[in-house]
Amino acid sequence: MDILQTLIDFFTHYGYFAVFFVLLICGFGVPIPEDITLVAGGVISGLGYTNEHWMFVVGMAGVLTGDATMFLLGRFYGNTLLQWPLVARVVTPERFVAVQAKFEKYGVWVLFVARFLPGLRSPIFITAGVTRRVPFWRFLLMDGLAALISVPVWVYLGFLGASNRDWLLTWVHRGQTGLLGLIGVSVVGGIAFWWMKRRRKQQAAALVHAVGKDRKRSRRTR
Repeated sequence: MDILQTLIDFFTHYGYFAVFFVLLICGFGVPIPEDITLVAGGVISGLGYTNEHWMFVVGMAGVLTGDATMFLLGRFYGNTLLQWPLVARVVTPERFVAVQAKFEKYGVWVLFVARFLPGLRSPIFITAGVTRRVPFWRFLLMDGLAALISVPVWVYLGFLGASNRDWLLTWVHRGQTGLLGLIGVSVVGGIAFWWMKRRRKQQAAALVHAVGKDRKRSRRTR
């Protein structure tokens, strides 16, 4: 967890701006753990350098700004963005096709789950923008809902564990496992809701079709 101490030292000197900046570049795919970044922000709040509630606000702003930037770059530049050297390393042709297949299968729920998948987050957000499958407001809604789960967990966990690093590290690992479990439950619930909604539409369509047939038969017998 040397990265945690490094971030704590950096944030202690530069405060909210440093936290926002690191979260922003995390959104660009820089390999800095977002959860550890948020925990470090919470720790400096627990040590009295910042306010924990404002740190939560800054955390949300940094997370959503980084994610939205990836989406909008894909939206504005389209397939041209995929030819940029840095982007081409992250969004390979195989990954681009795989992400599109996930959208076909799970719809906007892919965006919700992507918030918890550091290695796939940027490719998914860029692909969503390039393919224009999702309007920007819906992207922000799904990403924001996911962020409202993860961001407060890490910020306030860091705040509570600022003076007990061993306890903090233990709960960081437990929190990662717990969030993954919560993701699984959320995805299953979302798929179940989608399936029930689709089934109701099919049943309604079948009922309308049956009623139409009955009316035609009644007209013929008259």
